Amino acid sequence: MARTAANGNLKSHLSENGPKCEYIKKNGCHNKREQNGPGTGAASRQHRHESFEQAPMYVAVMTYLGFGIVTLFGYFRDFLRAVGLEKCHLAQEREEQKDFVPLYQDFENFYTRNLYMRVRDNWNRPICSLPGPVFDLMERVSDDYNWTFRLTGRTLHDVINVGSYNYLGFAENNADFLKTVADKTRQYGVGVCSTRQEVGNLGIHEELEQLVANFVGAESSMTYGMGFATNSMNIPALVGKGCLILSDELNHTSLILGARLSGATIRVFKHNNMHSLEKMLRDAVCSGQPRTHRPWKKILIMVEGIYSMEGSVVRLPEIIALKKKYKAYLYLDEAHSIGAVGPSGRGVTELFGVDPADVDVMMGTFTKSFGAAGGYIAGKKELVDYLRSHSHSAVYATAMSPPVTEQILRAMKCIMGKDGSTEGERIRQLAENTRYFRARLKEMGFIIYGNDDSPVVPILLYMPGKVVAFAREMLERKIGVVVVGFPATPITEARARFCLSAAHTRDMLNQVLHHLNEVGDTLCLKFSRQKYSPQPDLADETDFELDMSKLSLKCPRCSSPIKAEQRVNTRVSQQKMGQMFDSCHFVYVWVDVEFTARLFLLLP
Repeated sequence: MARTAANGNLKSHLSENGPKCEYIKKNGCHNKREQNGPGTGAASRQHRHESFEQAPMYVAVMTYLGFGIVTLFGYFRDFLRAVGLEKCHLAQEREEQKDFVPLYQDFENFYTRNLYMRVRDNWNRPICSLPGPVFDLMERVSDDYNWTFRLTGRTLHDVINVGSYNYLGFAENNADFLKTVADKTRQYGVGVCSTRQEVGNLGIHEELEQLVANFVGAESSMTYGMGFATNSMNIPALVGKGCLILSDELNHTSLILGARLSGATIRVFKHNNMHSLEKMLRDAVCSGQPRTHRPWKKILIMVEGIYSMEGSVVRLPEIIALKKKYKAYLYLDEAHSIGAVGPSGRGVTELFGVDPADVDVMMGTFTKSFGAAGGYIAGKKELVDYLRSHSHSAVYATAMSPPVTEQILRAMKCIMGKDGSTEGERIRQLAENTRYFRARLKEMGFIIYGNDDSPVVPILLYMPGKVVAFAREMLERKIGVVVVGFPATPITEARARFCLSAAHTRDMLNQVLHHLNEVGDTLCLKFSRQKYSPQPDLADETDFELDMSKLSLKCPRCSSPIKAEQRVNTRVSQQKMGQMFDSCHFVYVWVDVEFTARLFLLLP
């Protein structure tokens, strides 16, 4: 099913006594600067319109200080609970359960008790309508500081939804879609109650797999009923002991779980950093496995198309070039990119104009752009046939629900223009909304992460008090947002994550932007010191043979020219050279400390 790490010939090139590697020497990278070194190729070139602006120093300091104060008072409150001066609302273990293995780690339990519970009202909010571009929210209140909630019976209507992964707007009651889905429900029922290998293989399942393969440009594909399990249960079937997985540090939990279950050796490279990836590839090919120095059975690179928390896009052409150079495999998770990017929604392979055959394993989900559930694996026919008999998701899991399968078929045919609708209309609308929304946020002065083509738009909020205040203030203005903080993000990079949709109208986006601007001024969230300037199209910028020596860059401090070999490590912005502690920001910092104290530290 799969070749070895060096096309089956690596063993003949690797010395038994050490990391002497003729394969690397033959390619001109042994004991000298690699040919794709700094300043010559895209393997070392930065994605210039992927923004990861760093926060001012005082913001980071005050964020750590806020968490430190909250943690200190958390230990104090635990002491009060231990001596009986404060009631503990947590479920208590019975005496006979004291010797059981704890469900939570000590710090996780402490964090939930003393930090998360204070702000829990910002998560798990119940809705009572279709989760389209707007939804209705059930009002709830807490009488015990968010330990429990009760519904008031009132409903908050027409809340603008910027938190769902409804990229193409298929999470809606389309009359034509509903009719065909209802027909399939009457024909097959809601579930087949069997695996595909027994009596659960339906004609619409095979039709969907053929359509998916055609859509992504692969020889064959296989569908699964759960997107998370598509990663976690298939990766162990592809690699195992004696194999090496090189994983991006920001990969999704499903990829991480699958890698751990596989038993393969896992090494993590820096996010979208081609120097880090190539160094690990070179070391893996030269040195082989630890202690024995035997060649790895397989080397698998795992990346995502769009990273769901950062909004960044994978540097696919560079990774494919490195994969070919070192004879590795590539596993591409397009959960957030399939349907959302590319002229016809075919994901990052189409966005960059690369051959889908260069990606060994193409994975995607139907839970985002297609308004359904499940996932797929696409690639060569030999790969898919192997997974049909070896994947836990294929052998043991129940087949995909028939109405869900029909929903995916209708959505994909709509994207491909096979249902008589205007081909690409939703995709173009999503791209337009994405560019417009990101450009306006940059003009306002927010620090946002990610790529200009990514519909995932994180706005950095940093301080814990501001994260909670932001979510509550936006909900009061009928804007439903998702806020994320530690431990899901680094402690100094708490954020609000906006997910744009083709179903959002320009009036909706303008309304969201108006309230964002208002709340941003109120809470002092506009930390950016960079001036916004429009960026070129991503596909136009991605040229693997681009010569950086032809680019003219100047030092922001002294305006002297920067040499090509220095540019890769130059991340200084002119705005950061400004005054760090101006009087306005200094006042706002201490206002935030006061708010954090009122929010977290006061005893009930």
